[in-house]
Amino acid sequence: MPHVAAGDLAYVTEWIAGAAMLITAAGVVGQRILARRSISLQITLVSLVTVVTALASVGVISYRMYDSADRDVMLELMGIAGLAGLLVALFIGQSVTRATRRLLGAVREVGSSGIYTPPEITLPTELAGLSLGIAEAHDRLSRARAREQALEASRRELVAWVSHDLRTPLAGLRAMAEALEDQVVTDPRQVRHYHSQMRVESDRLAAMIENLFQLSKIHAGALRLSPRLVGLGDLLAEVAASTEPVASAKGILLTGAVAPGMAVLIDPAEFGRAVKNLITNAIRHTPPDGTIELIGEIRAGRACVSVADECGGIPLGDLPRVFDVAFRGESARTPDPLGGGGLGLSIARGIVEAHSGQISVRNSGPGCAFTISLPLARPAPAAVSRPAFSHR
Repeated sequence: MPHVAAGDLAYVTEWIAGAAMLITAAGVVGQRILARRSISLQITLVSLVTVVTALASVGVISYRMYDSADRDVMLELMGIAGLAGLLVALFIGQSVTRATRRLLGAVREVGSSGIYTPPEITLPTELAGLSLGIAEAHDRLSRARAREQALEASRRELVAWVSHDLRTPLAGLRAMAEALEDQVVTDPRQVRHYHSQMRVESDRLAAMIENLFQLSKIHAGALRLSPRLVGLGDLLAEVAASTEPVASAKGILLTGAVAPGMAVLIDPAEFGRAVKNLITNAIRHTPPDGTIELIGEIRAGRACVSVADECGGIPLGDLPRVFDVAFRGESARTPDPLGGGGLGLSIARGIVEAHSGQISVRNSGPGCAFTISLPLARPAPAAVSRPAFSHR
């Protein structure tokens, strides 16, 4: 190994440091120039800076330490190694560029087909992570778009149903008012009947408008609850008593049972409205002389309220849509004799969810069962007392 004098070492160090600084500065300038160009060129530039720095260093060392023959061999070997390094850098750069273009093509395809298909080639770790992030974002956007489309369809359906249901009682009111005004009807009994029918139609309109107002508050997040500790048995008995006249008029038996000591933290007025909507829906679809059962019990440490009817069951395809706005499970737009415009179940779901509860429906026996699940405010016995109330 040649002996290196202290002076030569200082000389070599100064030249190598100077050359490295100049080449690095040139590389930085080149990188800024190529910042918006292909990543393949940028990778090649990095490799070129490394190769040129190495060649300059070896050239300075060879000039001070070797004779001309050895120096030529050394420089030739370094040139071959540098060329190989540049070729490898070009290959890597082209691979990254190709993968980037494939990824960009897959992203652009989303605009035309609406579907994101990840590139089939093997991607570098960073691009693979980017592709995964794009796929996840696309999935979230797709779900959001599906929800928006479902909501828009629900809105259109609501407008169609409500427009029809508003038009029917209004047309009836106008016809009866014109008949009374033109004295087409003069018999006192018929006049009283017309007045009674006008009151019924007015009540139906009032119920529909009230439901629309309630639903708008729920959707706007403006439903304000005043929760307090309530005995569930007493509340359910009150709701059953309030719906008993409607059930009796149809010849329906309304019966129920509630576990003793069940206490929940709820807004009694709003929660009672949700349960009443379920019972009203059951009355609407249960045939005369049928039975509706209202049960309150403990399941898995939660308070559960179930309303079981004899509606004949719900088609499996309709079960996921039962709580959608204005869904009735029928194609004919027949007026709702109980009023409400088909909004009761949607309102019930909104009220229950505002209480941090859950509501579900399933086919059971001769009909279906709607179940509300709420957190218990205090432990209660699991046994159910039967019957707690019974009305016909």
